[in-house]
Amino acid sequence: MATKWARVWFAATALGVVGGVTISVFSAVHATGGRFHNGVERAFNAFAFFTIQSNLIVGATSLLLAVNLHRSSTLFRVFRLIGVVAITVTGLVYHVAIAHLLDLDSWDLVGDQLVHTVVPVLAIVGWLMFGPRRLTSKRIAVLSVLFPFCWLAFTLIRGSVVHWYPYTFIDVTTLGYGKAILNCLWVALLLFGLSAGFTAVDSRIGSSASG
Repeated sequence: MATKWARVWFAATALGVVGGVTISVFSAVHATGGRFHNGVERAFNAFAFFTIQSNLIVGATSLLLAVNLHRSSTLFRVFRLIGVVAITVTGLVYHVAIAHLLDLDSWDLVGDQLVHTVVPVLAIVGWLMFGPRRLTSKRIAVLSVLFPFCWLAFTLIRGSVVHWYPYTFIDVTTLGYGKAILNCLWVALLLFGLSAGFTAVDSRIGSSASG
């Protein structure tokens, strides 16, 4: 029974990602104003956001678990932890610092809530309830930090070319490289701390379950 509900939960999480990302990209295509002037550019630009990338990683790993719960390759373990950590940051940062700045309605609001609220809750609760356990370790936690470092590097390089940055904390045009890179380091530390925290929780839950 637990296996059945785990599959259902992971499938629902993946479905939430599909719905949220699809609506978000659709909203971006039909948005007005901003740095990008046509729908194709705005569609591709949507995937530059950490929110969308974290949702996609959660969606892919959840779908794989819905198909087969018994996955233990190093690559899967790394991306499973990346997804849970990244989506946690996505939900926390959005509700603490961004949500009150937005005034959305209709499908824009639906997509926004799916990627920033529904998927984070499903992903975190699903991880706590169904695991799978014992997929994390110190090595996996260290490897999981490669993703945010790559995203930050990509965003800085791309931003210098297109003169646009997805978030104010990394906007070199207003902060300068020194402040922006310092902010990136703080974000990286936050992500590493969460990776270590999830690893510790996983070990404790796994020990309790086996005991």
